[in-house]
Amino acid sequence: MGSQGKTKSRRVKFQLQAEPGCEVFVAGTFNSWNPRKNKMKYANGVYSTTLTLEPGRYEYKFVIDGVWCVDPACSEWAPNGLGSLNSVITVA
Repeated sequence: MGSQGKTKSRRVKFQLQAEPGCEVFVAGTFNSWNPRKNKMKYANGVYSTTLTLEPGRYEYKFVIDGVWCVDPACSEWAPNGLGSLNSVITVA
């Protein structure tokens, strides 16, 4: 007879190795696929940003200088209905 606790948001870090000088964003189901909402910062050869997400399954892509790309470090993908794939992350 345990009480059900509230579902807690988690901080999720997205990272991408790319050349310096690029404009990099992460877009996905967590931000209505807005390609300019979550800009990533460059430091030490890696672009990164941390988002607070509710537990669940999210599809996402990186947007590098306007070009949509899957996450090369992600091992799970889903077809997106547009003839390509989205990266998938599950937040527990």
